[in-house]
Amino acid sequence: MINFDVVKLAGCDLAAMRGRPEFCPEVSTLIAKSAGPSEALAALERQGFQMAAACLLAHALPKREATWWACMCVGHTAPRDLAAAPRAALASAEQWVRQQSDTLRHAALAAAKEAGFASPEAWAGLAAFWSGDSPFPAARSPMPPSDPLTGTAVVGAVALAAIRSRPERRRGRLARFLESGHNIAGGGSGRLSPEEG
Repeated sequence: MINFDVVKLAGCDLAAMRGRPEFCPEVSTLIAKSAGPSEALAALERQGFQMAAACLLAHALPKREATWWACMCVGHTAPRDLAAAPRAALASAEQWVRQQSDTLRHAALAAAKEAGFASPEAWAGLAAFWSGDSPFPAARSPMPPSDPLTGTAVVGAVALAAIRSRPERRRGRLARFLESGHNIAGGGSGRLSPEEG
């Protein structure tokens, strides 16, 4: 296993992570025994808990980086003939990553709605939307969204992208997704080329 640098995970509260409801007792124990997020990710991957590792990474990365990771995973398995609505949701999420603004965040939500909240691309759009200071337009009083919502949307995007059209490829896809996530955690771009075949 590659030993990845995870500088972007420095602010991760590992104690809070182990109590997440998505984690079974064995996963929570592995996280509790780890000295830091890098060690926890390595332990989960070593024991075959790929989706748990993805969930940990989705919640541990800063919101911008987590949303970008969702975009990379979703783009990797997107079909060439992807419909216009999910394509717009993915584009909106990527645009928000490049330039965070409330206007772009709300555009990502609108695109996710148009896509019916049913595709990995729509969940990437939701991740962008939930990454802001408030779910309301600027004219309303700000109210920060619940902190785990970005990570939850990223997990949805990653999980759906992993099983899209070829569910038998899930393990291999998750392995590539985790490599991308580690790269992003280390300050890289985490780019994934489109899947072949």
